[in-house]
Amino acid sequence: MIDILTDPTQLADFLATSLRLSVPIIFAALGGVLSERSGVFNIGLEGMLLAGCFGAAVGAYFFGTPFAGVAVGMFFGLLGALILAYLSITLGVSQIVSGIAINMLMLGLTAFLSRIVFEGQANTMTLSGFKPIAIPLLSQIPVLGPVFFNQDLLVYVMYAMVAGGLWLMYRTRWGLNVRAVGENPRAVDTAGISVVGLRYACVLTSGAIAGLGGCYLVLSQIFLFSEHMSAGKGFIALAAVILGRWNPLGALLACLLFGVFDALQLRLQFANPEVPYQAFVILPYAVSILALVGLVGKPTPPAAVGIPYKREAK
Repeated sequence: MIDILTDPTQLADFLATSLRLSVPIIFAALGGVLSERSGVFNIGLEGMLLAGCFGAAVGAYFFGTPFAGVAVGMFFGLLGALILAYLSITLGVSQIVSGIAINMLMLGLTAFLSRIVFEGQANTMTLSGFKPIAIPLLSQIPVLGPVFFNQDLLVYVMYAMVAGGLWLMYRTRWGLNVRAVGENPRAVDTAGISVVGLRYACVLTSGAIAGLGGCYLVLSQIFLFSEHMSAGKGFIALAAVILGRWNPLGALLACLLFGVFDALQLRLQFANPEVPYQAFVILPYAVSILALVGLVGKPTPPAAVGIPYKREAK
């Protein structure tokens, strides 16, 4: 494995693989940061990611264009978030239970509907998708250029979302309101800002962004829909939110850490075929757990996250 560090071509290929494996988790983690900053645990990220996968396949299948797949995928992710928002914000149901219910619902619903919509072709069809777009000059930078600037459209959208998320969260009044409602919703309510409206907006946007991660899986990586294809990435995104301390940039770095070790375990499988592959598959998950335990210390989530807000009668 030392040859990866000494060979620029192999290093660029390894880093590009790491980035591609990280992208769907980054989208889900960005959605999780936004939702939890507003005070709502989004345990349903896994289900919303899977709903985005299914929606992307439906849109691309019926309209023949990946842009339709993105629109439908984000809409399906938003629908999953709408269920979470209604249960946890309007009805005051436990946010953990609501999120788990959404994950289970999407797991079964997408598997059932895919067999009806695609008539048994889901695992054999090839959908239209996005192709890499090389950015002039930047893509020519040794090693890093092909990694970061020879990617498809959704990766560039991810870059913009991370930068935009940082600006919105820490440089705008809206971001201040979001952070405040996650810390002290009663104070926000007293200031005349709708806690329910702000939380709904954040949770719905969170679902749409997580759905975009599903779109990337279908339209940029696999080009078909497979049952349960999210494969736990939404749960890894939840860990990344905590590891990144509820910060868009921190969540990005945490997801990249997972992507690096995921790419490493794939290379280890190829280099050591005599070793059971399960021994390598656990590597990125083990690293995530160790990072949470050993590097983060005691994380401090938003004070009001997970607590339903009920406005006092006036």
